[in-house]
Amino acid sequence: MNKLLMSAAVAALALVAGASASYAQNVQPRLIRFGYGLNEDSNQGRAVRFFAEEVKKRSGDKLKVRTFGAATLGPDVQMQNALIGGAQEMMVGSTATLVGTVKEFAIWDVPFLFANEKEADAVLDGPVGQKLLASLQAKGLVGLVYWENGFRNLTNSRHRIEKAEDIQGIKLRVMQNPVFLDTFKAVGANAVPMAFAELFTALETKAVDGQENPYTTIVSSKFYEVQKYLTVTNHVYSPWVVLASKAWWDKLSEDERKILLDAAVASREFERTDTRKDAQKALDQLKTSGMEITVMPESEVAKLREKAAPVAKTVIDNVGQPLWNEVQADIKKARGTN
Repeated sequence: MNKLLMSAAVAALALVAGASASYAQNVQPRLIRFGYGLNEDSNQGRAVRFFAEEVKKRSGDKLKVRTFGAATLGPDVQMQNALIGGAQEMMVGSTATLVGTVKEFAIWDVPFLFANEKEADAVLDGPVGQKLLASLQAKGLVGLVYWENGFRNLTNSRHRIEKAEDIQGIKLRVMQNPVFLDTFKAVGANAVPMAFAELFTALETKAVDGQENPYTTIVSSKFYEVQKYLTVTNHVYSPWVVLASKAWWDKLSEDERKILLDAAVASREFERTDTRKDAQKALDQLKTSGMEITVMPESEVAKLREKAAPVAKTVIDNVGQPLWNEVQADIKKARGTN
């Protein structure tokens, strides 16, 4: 009996060893170039490092992620094109710059779409958000997960913005995205599309008066050094998306893809927790940085929402009423109204 048990144990170990060997054969040594726009010490930089460590750990150090921060591989649009062409493996960037590739991504740019992070998580990680990620494959990209950039707020160097009409005439840098352009034109700003990498210099030289980004980006990019006024509007919730080149992804084994996807999911949880904690810390830092901070009253925010309503209607017409209805249904579920 003991001999039988011993034989069974040896056979089981052999199976495990064989499975392990088979698994190892399906993970080849690879160098993965991962680009992103913010600085290394930003929330984005920390999450990229976390992802790289997860990939290293899960692959037994065979998959090595080399990170390139501060837009050293180019702005988001340039990196997206590099992924599509197979010249770069991975990146994280704004969903807003994907609108030119898949128009439906404009749905996330609708002003005042989400009231809080809970709603955003539910929709982005739910069926609608995943459907949009899946749609990228036809364009040469693989969407893995959404990260959080956060709710966007206004800064400028001209004057306090307390009322909706105070935005009138402000020369405001916006992302290279038609919804952002149309939104800020609608509320009276002189909207200027510009790559993020050019923004600090443009603010410093006063080529533009202001910009709009989450607190964490305002701090990590040191915009407080060249901007005096911050206005809390929470006008748009801005997601990031982790992308891979489909031309490269298709060459990977199933095991390699699973490692990368599992690491991406882990990084999503890390990044959102880190970003939300960092956002409060960033706001506290901005309060002591010398910036004058104004919380726009809800009555004035309502005016902005009303002025931006035609832009939302344009987006709905462009992406289709069914997609809008799906998003709204998921938001209602997140609010507990269904």
